[in-house]
Amino acid sequence: MPQDFLVEIGTEELPPTALKSLAIAFQQGVEDGLRKREFQFESSEWFATPRRLAVRVQQLAEQAPDKDIEVQGPPVAAAKDKSGNWTKAAEGFASKNGVTPEQLEQVDTPKGARLVFRETRAGEKASDCLPGIVEQSLASLPIPKRMRWGASRAEFIRPVHWLLMLLGKEVIESGFFGLRADRKTLGHRFHGNEWLTVDEPADYETVLEKQGRVIASFEKRQQIIREQITGEAKKLSANVVIDPDLLDEVTALVEFPVALTGSFDKQFLNVPAEALISSMKEHQKYFHVENDDGELLPNFVFISNIQSRDPSQVVQGNEKVIRPRLSDAAFFFETDKKTKLADRVERLGSIVFQEKLGTLHDKTRRVESLAGFIAAGIGANVQHSQRAGLLAKTDLTSEMVLEFDKMQGIAGYYYALNDGEDREVAEAIRDQYLPRFAGDQLPENPSACAVALADRLDTLVGIFGINQPPSGSKDPFALRRASLSVLRILVEKRLPLDLRTLLEEAKANHRDLPAGDSVVQQVLDYMIERFRAWYEEANIPVQIFQAVSAKEVTVPLDFDERVKAVHRFSQLPEAEALAAANKRVSNIIAKQSGDVPDQVNEALLSEAAENNLWTAVQQKQKDVEPLFAKQQYTEGLEALASLREMVDSFFDHVMVMTDDEALRNNRLALLKQLRELFLQVADISLLSNA
Repeated sequence: MPQDFLVEIGTEELPPTALKSLAIAFQQGVEDGLRKREFQFESSEWFATPRRLAVRVQQLAEQAPDKDIEVQGPPVAAAKDKSGNWTKAAEGFASKNGVTPEQLEQVDTPKGARLVFRETRAGEKASDCLPGIVEQSLASLPIPKRMRWGASRAEFIRPVHWLLMLLGKEVIESGFFGLRADRKTLGHRFHGNEWLTVDEPADYETVLEKQGRVIASFEKRQQIIREQITGEAKKLSANVVIDPDLLDEVTALVEFPVALTGSFDKQFLNVPAEALISSMKEHQKYFHVENDDGELLPNFVFISNIQSRDPSQVVQGNEKVIRPRLSDAAFFFETDKKTKLADRVERLGSIVFQEKLGTLHDKTRRVESLAGFIAAGIGANVQHSQRAGLLAKTDLTSEMVLEFDKMQGIAGYYYALNDGEDREVAEAIRDQYLPRFAGDQLPENPSACAVALADRLDTLVGIFGINQPPSGSKDPFALRRASLSVLRILVEKRLPLDLRTLLEEAKANHRDLPAGDSVVQQVLDYMIERFRAWYEEANIPVQIFQAVSAKEVTVPLDFDERVKAVHRFSQLPEAEALAAANKRVSNIIAKQSGDVPDQVNEALLSEAAENNLWTAVQQKQKDVEPLFAKQQYTEGLEALASLREMVDSFFDHVMVMTDDEALRNNRLALLKQLRELFLQVADISLLSNA
């Protein structure tokens, strides 16, 4: 009869940022172990608090299915000697399987009759297998570094203090980490720090919550926190800002959440809001609140792990802790404002960017130059772009950024405004690191785009130039992310810039790169290849990427337009036939020993099918030329789709490789012009599965 199974590992406080992933991996490991042994079960769920990881399996079969075993042995001809006695081969095979030779059967195989051992083996019992499944799952958890405790040689992410394992109402007799399995669990460290008895798996959550003041379910605890902090903000007529990562971390820090609200002195609001938020979020795990206009308020919501009889004491304690942090931020801000960003430029000379590529001062000068070049190409303000490029990294020398590293760029924005720099310059300094991750926002103004592009292109050319490209999982300068960021800016901001030209300019700003002239092509190939993953995420088949990349397009915006057009074309009913025809034409032309003529001699067109195709090709050349000139690739390819019928007729009725050389070359010229119509966009022959 199926029963529920429960396992809980009780530990000292687990790392909050890893708790959720550990619990999910634990559940997956248990499920995989059960499936590997063919145990049937209805479902499973994971639980996680700071002091426990648990998995519950619903309706687990008590026993795995029986298995029919068949093992083939030696040939029947070799099973007995001339006297009719069993040979050593037959006796050894029988003994290995725990039977006598007489109990073996025979089976016909393609290689002749052989001895065979058959039996129905009873399925394993769940109670026997579960300890090994759990132990293997725990051993496979993604734990970068395990620790030992006490005199035990057991290892885990944190010391383990109890082990609960129940199958139905029975304790599974087993143990590891130097512990024996029991039905005991421990309640809340402060509100219920005593041993609790779980009679059966279904009681687990109720026992912990009612008797131990522990919310075992991570999702339930998180939902309670979300509701509580939202409610606290409403009391202030404000909105709480819920960062998903912070919410996960806070959920992993408490077992019985209680939301409270604190405040800080309004004078701190003169400090950049980002610095205050960083201090509250990164250091104290507080949620900040804003008014309806998105302005930071002098309040914060935090989650306590206890339900105090005097909550005001808890609030005062948290206010006392945050005050020095905010005071530090205010001090750094006021101190930094005394030195202009322009006066910090020379200080960058003492900061090494990369040993072979010089200092940040060297990089700044290169970015300044390249940003101006890019700005001229996109119609941005060249002076503003160069100024932003010059000042972009200067806030790295500020006290604010030294204390709050996530203030890079943001601090520079405020200091630039304080220095009287143009707002566009300040915004470019702020947005230079955008986008920081997949789906992140892009730089706002054109000067910001110029600086963001220049910074990344300089790094790409420099690192490739000293022969240190990414390899495998090693990408210390985040060149993959830099490449995707460049492509996103160029495509999504619709900037028709030639990547090769930009890379050539970036290379010109470097001196004597070891990779020499090959660096531009290396970086170009690397960056265009990043498009492959981009389109895979958009569910665009890789053949479409290959069809466009075969054209060696170096303008990312144009590349993207072609991919979208070819993808749409590939979904037309005529696409497969035309792709196959292009592939056939490509193969025919490739096999020619000499050059195929460019011009078609109409006087040599003798068949109706080739006359019809030639007339259609000429008309389509006129139709699509203005479309392709305007990069209206979708419309152009859709116009070419109507050629399918005439192309099919040509191949059905016309012998291309005729013995008449003049006729053969003329037909090859016709096919060449047909193919070149499509090649204006992509090599659609690569779409063919034929």
